[in-house]
Amino acid sequence: MGIHVRTISVIKADIGSNAGHWRPTDEVLAAVEKTLADEGDVLDDYYVFTAGDDVDILMSHTEGEDDDDVHELAWTAFEAGTEVAKEQGLYGAGQDLLKDAFAGNVKGLGPGVAEMTFEEREAEPILVFGADKTEPGAFNQPMYSAFADPKVSSGLLLKDTIHEGFTFEVMDLEHTGDGEKKIQLDVPEDSWRLAALLMAPHRFGITKIYSRHSGEPGAAVSTQKLRNVAGEYVGKDDPVAIVRTQGDFPSPGEVLHPYGNPPMVAGSMRGSHNSYFYPVGRGETEIPTYFDGPPLVKALGMVVNDGEFSEPIYPFDFSFWDSVRDDVSRDFREFRERQGVFGPGTVDPGELEYGGWADIMDDLESEWSVEGAEQAAADDD
Repeated sequence: MGIHVRTISVIKADIGSNAGHWRPTDEVLAAVEKTLADEGDVLDDYYVFTAGDDVDILMSHTEGEDDDDVHELAWTAFEAGTEVAKEQGLYGAGQDLLKDAFAGNVKGLGPGVAEMTFEEREAEPILVFGADKTEPGAFNQPMYSAFADPKVSSGLLLKDTIHEGFTFEVMDLEHTGDGEKKIQLDVPEDSWRLAALLMAPHRFGITKIYSRHSGEPGAAVSTQKLRNVAGEYVGKDDPVAIVRTQGDFPSPGEVLHPYGNPPMVAGSMRGSHNSYFYPVGRGETEIPTYFDGPPLVKALGMVVNDGEFSEPIYPFDFSFWDSVRDDVSRDFREFRERQGVFGPGTVDPGELEYGGWADIMDDLESEWSVEGAEQAAADDD
């Protein structure tokens, strides 16, 4: 195989689901697949999968990132699925398609996008992640652990090229000015400063990770906040991610390790509660029916060979992860019963995805009284 510069894109959208925010129907998925099959000449290969109520389109091509034709193809496929969702009366039909028409790139139109361009290796194993019922910074802790923590990624100590470290590109998710506000930090030198950013997943999210040995990209994560596009809450952001593995990058086992003791992330019911990431496989276990949660993370493993994807493996199907799911289910249920809406049960008020709490605070404003204020005023006189 000669050297091929390859772009891998995964673009996702919630375009309608059955019985609530659970899962799109087979007919919706068939409409998306048919569009890609009929109009996907620009692609070398594609694969469609779901993560909860999201449809995720994985694509291989040589057009580069932010390509109009590739993005328009995904948009058209989502529109086709949306039409079926509307015909079936599904909930949230077309929810993530925030504009009426495609405008050159899906960024800023609603769908989430993760892309990376690289020279395809002789063996090119990748992991692709889809998440549901959570926020764009949900991958902060797992990615940091896999690429910067030797407790998780022993390759940082055992393999010379990995030992050189990685460069993390982080985006300010709340930047509302022109362009995208980003910073690059190197590990291990900037590990603590990087952690300081990533500890605020509502505000900062990893967008790319690069090998310092080769300069090649090792990971890409979608970082769009839908509410900043729509101006109001229209659903959780549900990030997607691509990770290259082996060689100059962590192994699949190192990348998956953090999900064995999943972090707490924002999301679940009304997008406003703290919950635990729940690893799901290919089957019906992915339907988040307890308190619209827990937030889901799905992984697919495959190799890219001359631009084509192998048949994917779903690593969370392995029976080992049953015990993790049992732990998360127990812990999440106990946390919900213990905390309810109080304290850390919900996200910070500024991150609540519905306006009702702010309205209650406004209504109560005139009813407050300050004890001792009249006496203090009299004493001043």
